Amino acid sequence: MTSATSVQRKESLPPLRLTRRGRIVLIGIPLVVLAALLLSLAGFLTSPAKAADSAAGLSVTPTVTVTVQAGQSLWAIAGAAAPGRDPRDVIADIVQLNNLTAGGVVPGQQLFVPTQ
Repeated sequence: MTSATSVQRKESLPPLRLTRRGRIVLIGIPLVVLAALLLSLAGFLTSPAKAADSAAGLSVTPTVTVTVQAGQSLWAIAGAAAPGRDPRDVIADIVQLNNLTAGGVVPGQQLFVPTQ
């Protein structure tokens, strides 16, 4: 008889109800974890690629050192250094080679300028 009463008690229990906090825990936390996983995966997939596996695969950009004269601009330096190339491309190379944050230069400043 004891086994029959325990079966009746299990069947007569009310259905499980989730509170607001329970829904947040069961739905919100997995969504936050999924979002973090997707963001880290996106960061991994958009990270910059390696230049080369070894130093033998790297090429050195041929440069000359130019001292900026009074009244000289990057545009003038780029035109004199590579007259056959678009000055905007040469200026972009100069800015990258010298880690310049602004487009201006000051007299006496030494710059690495690509020769090709």
